Amino acid sequence: MKSNSDTHSDSSPHRGPAQQSDGNRRGAFKTGIIELEEMEFYAYHGHFEEEQIVGNKFLVNISIETDCSAAAKSDNLNDALNYVSIYKITKEEMDKKSYLLENLTGRIIDRIHKEFPQIIHSKVKVSKLNPPMGGRMEKVSVTFTR
Repeated sequence: MKSNSDTHSDSSPHRGPAQQSDGNRRGAFKTGIIELEEMEFYAYHGHFEEEQIVGNKFLVNISIETDCSAAAKSDNLNDALNYVSIYKITKEEMDKKSYLLENLTGRIIDRIHKEFPQIIHSKVKVSKLNPPMGGRMEKVSVTFTR
């Protein structure tokens, strides 16, 4: 019968990539999730002419996975993914009219990845509050991941 220590090799799924290759580097690679939550914008997106004229409130949530090792160690903004820049990109894209949330969400996620190639994974969710659906609805949302 094998003991617990015999059944775990260096390629155990319980260890991250940096830990698998070198046991001495345990914890060297710090993947982090940066979340910009409930960013609120008033914008003019929508299929109907009234939406393009009157506008509506929108919420945007962005989750970004990236290597945070250098920033965690240095405490220096130059080593971090600057989430103020992510907000500015989002605001700039929200200021450009779109007929569809899919177009708007796609532009935001594409631009974030273009300007920050160090992003490992991201999720962008755009929600239109009180959409004109002919009945009561809190919001409609489109979410893209990459």
